[in-house]
Amino acid sequence: MSHPESTGAKPSTPKDLRSPELDGIDAELVRLLARDGRTTNAELAAAVSVAPSTAHVRVRSLVERGVITGFHAAVDQTAIGRGLQAMVGVTLRPGSRQESISEFADEVRRLPQVVQLFFVGGADDFLIHIAVPGSSELREFVVEHLSAQRSVASTRTSVIFDYHRNVVAASFD
Repeated sequence: MSHPESTGAKPSTPKDLRSPELDGIDAELVRLLARDGRTTNAELAAAVSVAPSTAHVRVRSLVERGVITGFHAAVDQTAIGRGLQAMVGVTLRPGSRQESISEFADEVRRLPQVVQLFFVGGADDFLIHIAVPGSSELREFVVEHLSAQRSVASTRTSVIFDYHRNVVAASFD
């Protein structure tokens, strides 16, 4: 048995399973699961008028193709003692920006107060959605974890009074 490397032949590459477009059934399965990731396979099959085995194969294919990137639990932050939420806009200092951007993102995404981290264009470089117990912890987060970093030029904090989420967005990595 010869290996492609030893014969000079090109190694086989896996086929790209991603499809640029979803058919109607796949699109509806995505919509249903985005609304409620705990929808049972039987409920999905009934909703799109296919056999349960077909629904199972379709969902598995959506996961394998990277259309569905995960199933997430929506957590009530107040119920876990983090009743104050805020969006913090961060602008980094100019100079060696790529290193600053990567280092900043790596450090901030590990902080337990961070719910979501967005790298954005516009007035801010980052928007950070955080959840903390109260205003003193919000101040502490901004002062100790953001403003204290050499790469941070400025921060702008907006308290979140209420929000609605239609779907959970996937990572851009």
